[in-house]
Amino acid sequence: MRVRLMHTMLRVMDLQRSLDFYVGQLGMRLLRSTDYPNGRFTNTFIGFEEEERGTVLELTHNWDRTEPYEHGTAWGHLAFGVSSLRDFVERLRAAGVPVVREPGPMSGGTREIAFVLDPDGFRVELLQSVVEDA
Repeated sequence: MRVRLMHTMLRVMDLQRSLDFYVGQLGMRLLRSTDYPNGRFTNTFIGFEEEERGTVLELTHNWDRTEPYEHGTAWGHLAFGVSSLRDFVERLRAAGVPVVREPGPMSGGTREIAFVLDPDGFRVELLQSVVEDA
């Protein structure tokens, strides 16, 4: 029996702003989006690979939601590996993305990390990593 992580879901207030961040700034691809008029929500799936090959992110936009979501105390962050951490953070900063932890070694370690916020205030960790440029 094989098991794999399929997706992580975030509830977002403004779907287009979230797509601008995850697709426009982080380089993910829009895989599919479905409106559910009876439930008054939209599910949008984005990723670096097709759903059959990799883990993706599901963005759920509830049409009638007017108040921001509470993130809760169990929530941590999403993490993305980047090939040039400092350059990537500077590009995001120039695009207006809030940087909440500057690039540098992680606490108690040597791995280089940084944190930014997505449009809904979710923490996004960026890690200096060996990834192939697309």
